[in-house]
Amino acid sequence: MKVQLFIPCFIDQLYPQTAFNMVKVLEKACCEVEYNTNQTCCGQPAFNAGFQDEARAVATKFIKDFDTVDYIVAPSASCVGFVRNYYPQLFDNGTLHNQVKNLGKRIFEFTEFLTDVLKIDNYGASLHAKATYHDSCAALRECRIKEGPRKLLSKVNGLELVEMADNETCCGFGGTFSVKFEAISIGMADQKITNALATGAEYIISTDLSCLMQLNGYITEKNIPLKTMHIADVLAHGWE
Repeated sequence: MKVQLFIPCFIDQLYPQTAFNMVKVLEKACCEVEYNTNQTCCGQPAFNAGFQDEARAVATKFIKDFDTVDYIVAPSASCVGFVRNYYPQLFDNGTLHNQVKNLGKRIFEFTEFLTDVLKIDNYGASLHAKATYHDSCAALRECRIKEGPRKLLSKVNGLELVEMADNETCCGFGGTFSVKFEAISIGMADQKITNALATGAEYIISTDLSCLMQLNGYITEKNIPLKTMHIADVLAHGWE
């Protein structure tokens, strides 16, 4: 099965190892992984900032870059959710309407692709630790992802997964929200970390590095004994 990767901007620049680990997991599942080096951004930052024309221009390039592939997989429910739910709005009644509709059926968040398309939940990973899982808003509300990541984590050898209180509550990032409403954003991160600490977990795991970046910033600032880990890094961990 051929898979085309979409690697979001911030992962490319700040967390490239997560992208490499995603490739490792997909190749272990016998996927033929490809990467179009012409790809850039999905357009979400511009859209969220109110620049719809600029977002549409970036999105048009995205559509063309991924027009001929069967499966597009990304380690970010935020980007996948944006393409699925907001591209139709950007291109409503436009010449690219049908391509956008088709694109929404071909793009998948990483864990969603593993569980719903490949239908494999055990990748032979090992992580001897106690962890709690954070449901990103995009994964939960835009992509309807809830049980899949937990099923994958339940198969990781040595990993004890404990649910935190209010696990569906936002971490406070929200893209530009964390910049425009800093005090509220910090308060939401504090609540999330407090709930995570109450479980006795060593790690917070999520599908979205944007959330983990927000939480790790708070953890670092407060010198809190917690670590963050993207689920792709977990599933690629402990292989011989």
